[in-house]
Amino acid sequence: MTFFLRGLILGFSMAAPVGPIGVLCIRRTLAEGRAIGFVSGLGPATADAVYGSVAAFGLTAISAVLTGGQSWLRLAGGLFLCSLGIRTRRAIPVAGSPPAGRRGVLGSYGSTLLLTLTNPMTILSFAAIFAGLGITARAGYASALALVAGVFSCSALWWRILSGVAGAFSRALSTAGLRWVNRVSGAIIAGFGALALLAVR
Repeated sequence: MTFFLRGLILGFSMAAPVGPIGVLCIRRTLAEGRAIGFVSGLGPATADAVYGSVAAFGLTAISAVLTGGQSWLRLAGGLFLCSLGIRTRRAIPVAGSPPAGRRGVLGSYGSTLLLTLTNPMTILSFAAIFAGLGITARAGYASALALVAGVFSCSALWWRILSGVAGAFSRALSTAGLRWVNRVSGAIIAGFGALALLAVR
């Protein structure tokens, strides 16, 4: 239980900072409804759990491969963000939230999952924090599993809260308002993509 509670705190600290994924989830919530916004948030929550597992269970071989290829992953992530930002800026809003079909739900989840996985430096962040907390593979798989479960649970809860808050404002937005949301969020997302490309070495 102690490791699970530590995981909750860690999950919040990893999910709370608003970056390109946060902007994307807020925009999707405003334009497509709370369900799509929440499912979009489950993508990074899953990615955090995956990278947290790699760090917690001491999978050094996988960690080395991912961090060694971080330049290519950053390039892919940066290009994806730029493309997503341009498409978001050009998106034409529709009146009312469209129904969240299976294809839309899976696409929303998969896009944010892949986008978050293109940042292998998350592994190093988890590894450093786990070391500070005294969590290694020798601490026991049960402890590591509890910690990762806490990370995912709190991260998912954060995205649920964020999509709920954004959804509360969605009804007050007109079509013109949604158009500006698309323009501003698209520019921000593309800006993050450009920064990611500039960081490629």
